[in-house]
Amino acid sequence: MERSAAIQQIREACKNIALQFIKIHPALPHLGHEETFKDSLKAMHEMTVQLETIKKKIGKLEREDDSSLL
Repeated sequence: MERSAAIQQIREACKNIALQFIKIHPALPHLGHEETFKDSLKAMHEMTVQLETIKKKIGKLEREDDSSLL
């Protein structure tokens, strides 16, 4: 697999994960358990931060590849 294909695959996976988070968030209040709700929101936030880290890293790598073409 070439680097550009790997970057695209990772980017698509990150997008899909984020879309799943969007489905989780509105369901949490319906559990009727405040502690689970708060802990779940905290965990989702932490996972989102980690997901954004991955996206930033692959974006930086992609920009480095593009600058080598000049």
